[in-house]
Amino acid sequence: MSQEKFTFQAEVSRLLDIVAHSLYSHKEIFLRELISNASDACDKLRYLSLTQADLGPGEGGFRIELTADAKKKTLSIADNGIGMNRDDLVETLGTIARSGTQAFLNGLSGDSRKDVDLIGRFGVGFYSSFMVAERVEVVTRKAGEAAGWLWVSDGLGEFTIEEAVRDTAGTTVTLFLRKDDKEYLDHNRLKRIVKTYSDHIGIPILLKGGKEGEDETLNTASALWTRPAKEVTAEQYKEFYHHVAHAFDEPWMTLHGRAEGVLSYTHLLFVPTAKPFDLFDPERKPKVKLYVNRVFITEDCEGLLPPYLRFLRGIVDSEDLSLNISREMLQKDPKLAKIKAGLVKKVLGELKKKAEAAPEDYAAFWESFGPVLKEGLYEDFENRDKLLPLARFRHTGAEGAISLETYVEAMKEGQEAIFYITGQDADQLARSPQLEGFRKKGVDVLLLADPVDEFWIPAIANFRDKPFQSVTRGGVDLGKVAGTEPATEEKKEESAPAENLADLLVALKDALGSAVKDVRISERLTDSAVCLVAAEDGLDMHLERILKQHKRLDDLSPRVLEINPRHALIRRLAIQAKTAGPALADAAHLLLDQARILEGEPVPDPQAFARRLAAAMEKGLD
Repeated sequence: MSQEKFTFQAEVSRLLDIVAHSLYSHKEIFLRELISNASDACDKLRYLSLTQADLGPGEGGFRIELTADAKKKTLSIADNGIGMNRDDLVETLGTIARSGTQAFLNGLSGDSRKDVDLIGRFGVGFYSSFMVAERVEVVTRKAGEAAGWLWVSDGLGEFTIEEAVRDTAGTTVTLFLRKDDKEYLDHNRLKRIVKTYSDHIGIPILLKGGKEGEDETLNTASALWTRPAKEVTAEQYKEFYHHVAHAFDEPWMTLHGRAEGVLSYTHLLFVPTAKPFDLFDPERKPKVKLYVNRVFITEDCEGLLPPYLRFLRGIVDSEDLSLNISREMLQKDPKLAKIKAGLVKKVLGELKKKAEAAPEDYAAFWESFGPVLKEGLYEDFENRDKLLPLARFRHTGAEGAISLETYVEAMKEGQEAIFYITGQDADQLARSPQLEGFRKKGVDVLLLADPVDEFWIPAIANFRDKPFQSVTRGGVDLGKVAGTEPATEEKKEESAPAENLADLLVALKDALGSAVKDVRISERLTDSAVCLVAAEDGLDMHLERILKQHKRLDDLSPRVLEINPRHALIRRLAIQAKTAGPALADAAHLLLDQARILEGEPVPDPQAFARRLAAAMEKGLD
């Protein structure tokens, strides 16, 4: 087959330019990434060989070999893992869209040093080769296939693929090093890098022609999770996290333990510090690898952890699952369900300890992963009582986030509900006119800005016998809350006369017709003239907007328009309600559009809104 020439995706080309030309304080991580890829390839072939014995690694077992050639100025990393064919090369090394390239590019800060630190978060470790290499060659042969393939690129925009000869399955990555990076040909330098970053790899890493010209094993070559926790250093945990998560950040929490009894398994799990790029991927797949007796089975085991713990990285190694287990068997294996229950209990227990012992650190965790963890409130009935105390919420009472327990303890005398408001942005919610009356009376309101909030609250309904109540629904009664003083004569005079208000309500209802469900006097407004609320028996307004956005509703239902009888505009309109004529109809629509704008909703007829606003401004300037 003749040589084929390909062009990298535009996103890949941009990424390669960043990698190759950005100053990076730890260039040696390229070797860690390539060794990790080689280890993964061996793990995949080991699993495949369980059912296809002829695909095993051959004599000598699995291994990774490093070869430094000073004359050719090349460094090679070879493995006898699963290998790749032509299509794999095109998909894996020619496009990294599946690794979140676009999300990576959207997150670029413009600071090359900071940007390149993001590389590991997006699974693009192979491309770190171009930090030290002016050209990269990959010779590979897929297990079970006869043809070998050669992939070549200088990282400047193109790559070629052609048939090649490779005696066995596996992959050899050869880096033609830049002049300034010849240090990676030095054997002692390579030993230090492997010892620092890859000592935990459970496959022997050999340096060809090492000590006294003989091959030298550079790593301990024993699975880190099989060692007692007291024998593992924090640095070793960190590097294993980098390996298993393909990440560059520090692990926020490490959970290393072993369960024994009816089921025996070991877990080494990490909570990241930084959000993984695919945290909100629609498929919501966990990223913890499953091993059986140290044999890699899958990194996509849906039954191992619930989707709301998908931010976890690490491994679970069981002695009681079958080595020849298939994906179909996994889905039906009751042992896996028991392992899952044990892991969830462990993780939630450790998070609870962290929340109590280090609330500031926990607040940082919640900021990153709280929206995901809250999905469990809706999905995991069995663990709901463990999840609720872990939840933290922004609120109107002060800066920061509080627990539901803290909220309930601080409730005002006479307050019978946990008040909340939902939307897309907590800061914007805090300025909502619906909160004015609550602020005046010192009643705290939870600011819920995550989409899942609309779904878990109805599923739970109450906490400590206190029901959840949206402030954007009609029927909110603050009259029982302690600290409310009876209105003074002066305040009564500030409100429009009752008979005028009655006339205004009738006029507004007539003018707005079916555009609103009702027009009422508001008890929640103190500064704003109007606001919209949902009817007592209707859906919450934010939930309606979400459903409409996802085409689950054709249109929003008419809302209740509440007016503030103490606002100067409303008082004046009330006085003129019987004599204003068509001008009052225009004012009614302007008030409704104003309320919509405050809710962040589009004005349905911008031309009519502009016309009415211009007329009102013109009249006001007379």
